[in-house]
Amino acid sequence: MNIDSIKNGLVIDHIKAGKSMDIYHYLNLEKLDCQIAIIKNASSKRMGKKDIIKIDTELDIDVDALGYIDKNITVNFIKNGVKVKKVYPDLPDTITDIIKCSNPRCITSIEQEIHHIFKLTDRENGVYRCIYCESLAKEHNA
Repeated sequence: MNIDSIKNGLVIDHIKAGKSMDIYHYLNLEKLDCQIAIIKNASSKRMGKKDIIKIDTELDIDVDALGYIDKNITVNFIKNGVKVKKVYPDLPDTITDIIKCSNPRCITSIEQEIHHIFKLTDRENGVYRCIYCESLAKEHNA
């Protein structure tokens, strides 16, 4: 299978097999008018299988938010067909609207316009809590 290289854009690599669609939806890639390649279950020496997303347009993204979705990914920035930067996302201190609070008594369950914001409370274990009700976020990284 051949997937053309991109001229200007991003390559999100080392995505855990099966998680590429989570990233696709988080970044709202369906709204872009450019070439996007999603490669699922690609062979990987390090991971066994992995997913890859290639986006053939420059895109401003919150790289660390991607680190919450999958802590092992790498993001390669491409300019004129050449990789100019490789980023290893870290867990962000706060995440907004990536996950929803599961507490039915939380204000975010009652008020529709309030953003779902979680704060990192334990970096070593990747634990996030809702800033409004302190409920634990359901585990996202695997």
